[in-house]
Amino acid sequence: MKKGADPKISSMVPSQESTLPAAPTFVRFWHRIKALQVKKREQIIGLCTIAPALFLILALTLYPVAYSIWLSLLEKHSFFPQERFVGLENYIYLWHDPEFWNSLWLGVVYSVWTIIFQIILGVAAALILNETFVGRGLVRAIVLFPYMIPTIVAVILWKWLLNDTYGIVNYWLLACGIVTAPVSWLGPDHIMFSVILMSIWQFFPFVLLSILARLQTIPPELYEAAKVDGASAVRRFLHVTLPQIRGILFVVILLRSIWMFTKFDTVWLMGEGAGAGRFIRTLPVYAYMRTLTYYQAGLGAALAVIMFAILVVCTVIYFRMFREEADIG
Repeated sequence: MKKGADPKISSMVPSQESTLPAAPTFVRFWHRIKALQVKKREQIIGLCTIAPALFLILALTLYPVAYSIWLSLLEKHSFFPQERFVGLENYIYLWHDPEFWNSLWLGVVYSVWTIIFQIILGVAAALILNETFVGRGLVRAIVLFPYMIPTIVAVILWKWLLNDTYGIVNYWLLACGIVTAPVSWLGPDHIMFSVILMSIWQFFPFVLLSILARLQTIPPELYEAAKVDGASAVRRFLHVTLPQIRGILFVVILLRSIWMFTKFDTVWLMGEGAGAGRFIRTLPVYAYMRTLTYYQAGLGAALAVIMFAILVVCTVIYFRMFREEADIG
């Protein structure tokens, strides 16, 4: 305070130091604002980057599902523009339709048996091909061959093998004395067995490839420790291998369940061409026939929505069961 100045007035006037903000506080505040601006700019850039993919997802998944639900509420011809809103009448009709329940049952039988044997055969083959032996690379290539050929080629091949007149299967069965007359493998009594057998042969390599990839990442030390403890091959599989492949096995079973329950081409090509289509008429085939044979787009859409709902419910239950098992483990 200057000499001769009034102390009361001097105390009321703030000093120059007190009017300026503290330098560190101001700098931190400024950096925080800049960081928020940069983060917001990065978020905008990120949204712009994923926008095309998000649009494709909405256009190719959500829109078809929403349109199918809307179409299932209409009475509509598959080709003509006339339509009439009927609400839940299509679902009520299917509820009382014996063909719907028969198709649902055939679809469950087909998918369950194919999945069971695909898993068993795929895991067993993966365990064998994970071992070291002469010609392992060649065997792997041969085993993966069925999964690489188109379905139409596989169907032609199996129809030739199972033909009751000139098929190789009947030829060898008769030659070995196993049967006394040719078996109609593509007839009503055996068509489901034939389709299941072909589907197992064609799609088990997917299970094999998935499990084999996981087996090759398991540390060898785990097996060596189990051998030191005196564990047999079965116990090593149950206590070492199975826990290691459980995650990929969960995914494989889920994917195979979805794909086999909605499988259309194999069932259609094997059954309709042989004249025994109604004995393997699963839900996808029945939905196709309602839409493009009877031209009932509304009923076909209702069947598609029902299949979608069944898969969603089964997937949710499956995820919860796996989560509970993981929590217990």
